[in-house]
Amino acid sequence: MTPTGTRTRGAATAVLTGLALGDALGFPTEFDDVPAILAKTGPWREMELPVPALVTDDTQMTLALGDALRATLTHGPLDPDRLALEAGDAFVRWYHDPDNNRAPGGTCLAACATLDALDRPREPWQRASRTGSKGCGANMRVAPVALVPGTTAAQRAGAAQAQAALTHGHPTALAASDLTAHAVHLLARGADPAGLVGRLRSYALDHRTRYHHAWLGDLWSLAGDPTPEAYTARGFDECLAALDRLRAALADPSPETDPCLATGDGWIAEEALATALHCFLLFPGDPLTALRRAACTRGDSDSIACLTGAFAGAHLGPAAWPADWSDRLEYRARLRDLGRRWDA
Repeated sequence: MTPTGTRTRGAATAVLTGLALGDALGFPTEFDDVPAILAKTGPWREMELPVPALVTDDTQMTLALGDALRATLTHGPLDPDRLALEAGDAFVRWYHDPDNNRAPGGTCLAACATLDALDRPREPWQRASRTGSKGCGANMRVAPVALVPGTTAAQRAGAAQAQAALTHGHPTALAASDLTAHAVHLLARGADPAGLVGRLRSYALDHRTRYHHAWLGDLWSLAGDPTPEAYTARGFDECLAALDRLRAALADPSPETDPCLATGDGWIAEEALATALHCFLLFPGDPLTALRRAACTRGDSDSIACLTGAFAGAHLGPAAWPADWSDRLEYRARLRDLGRRWDA
């Protein structure tokens, strides 16, 4: 294992590849229950990557965010105003892309339509955010934030929450995105998976009332909370409850049981985080089995599997993914280009 604090070689490439592989494996099983999936695929431990390996809006929006981060960094360090502008533009381009036809989430579509109509930056992006939505679209795409070289912990947290808030303004969406990015960062720095849930709980408790004013502006006031601290605490408290359910499930692991039964179906952000971690931590040294377990679930299978792939890639590096799988991925050239730039 990589010593803690030393970045896994090829981590960015491995995370982006694993994310897209999970997305492609879970794409055909989304909206199906487990019996229906098994009737189509046979035993879940033998699931094969589809040919062609098409991805969903999860990977498309991850690449959009990655492009926005790259564009932001050409002007200097990661900056709240510049990232909001670049990410908003990238999400609007995705919104208009004819390939945006993979059952995208309603919140992302509605928020992007409003972003498109705003006169940004004169009209603040916060007016587009859906403060009642904590869908997993907030954290399915956040992994690139964890991979940007040279960023501080505060920059990662602010950027993770801000990119979520462009579309999903519920505080739990922000907290789950922050925790997802932190998990990827920890694993890419050699953290032991056995202690990961505890470290995420500690992070949530430490950050429970920390509102990132420079990154979020007045978003809290649009959500109906009395203070910024109350807004943030509401989100981290829901994530802490999800992590507690995860910890209980891992205390008595049942690999043959649908993980969604213990940690949730993954349509909402804190459940996507918890159930993806559940699948990864059942098989931390067997990434393909982890992806297959995530794809054979009754819930939001592509989003659960894409996050599972990000965690596994961060932990194990590029060797986790066989070439005959990764070479078949849609957008493989863009994924490799982004990953290699940050790995360099």
